[in-house]
Amino acid sequence: MSDNESRLRPGDRSLVLRAALGCLLVLGVVAGGMLLPRPGVATVRGWAESTGPWFVVLFLVAHIVVTVFPVPRTMFTVSAGLLFGPAGIVLCMAASIAAAALAFLTVRWVDARHPSQVINRVREHPAYTPIAARLRVRGWLAVGSLRLVAAVPFSILNYASALSPVRFWPYLVATAIGLAPGTTAVVLLGDALAGESSPWLVVVSGVLMAVGITGLVLDARMPARVKP
Repeated sequence: MSDNESRLRPGDRSLVLRAALGCLLVLGVVAGGMLLPRPGVATVRGWAESTGPWFVVLFLVAHIVVTVFPVPRTMFTVSAGLLFGPAGIVLCMAASIAAAALAFLTVRWVDARHPSQVINRVREHPAYTPIAARLRVRGWLAVGSLRLVAAVPFSILNYASALSPVRFWPYLVATAIGLAPGTTAVVLLGDALAGESSPWLVVVSGVLMAVGITGLVLDARMPARVKP
């Protein structure tokens, strides 16, 4: 690999910078929250536990349905840590994968059978063009690398993948693998914010976020070979 190939391209530098700033922002907010009084968190968690399995089902359904649309999933990820502790990792992973699958299949179906202004709006979104370019070059590998940290909107990556040649099952597997570090990190931060877990969870979350950013950097440094 030559020096030029090993350097981050301008678009990739912006992507990595946004990912790093996003991770620092989440860590800063949670760390600050741990230093401030947190009345009501234990009460809310106790209420969630007392409602039984129906609350878990409601959380899953809400997470899936809402994040199919252009709504940040971070609020659900942090809430899962606050409400369910480390068990929220499983809930968020399941809901996020289901939402990604539902969004992908719906957009692909609509695009194939009923092209509409909704699909055109997706293509006009400012984040769509750079994402689509990476998908054309790397396919499902781009899906995995962009999922590692919240460098791009969750929903826009779902839609852009559906409008690309990426196949469904490689997309879904890459989504699951790519989401794991960031989801685990943010859920653990939410759990630490509840004040019932070790502050070392913040350190663990920081390490997981660093792993995600490192993966994104390594992918960005790989030479791009556009498929003929």
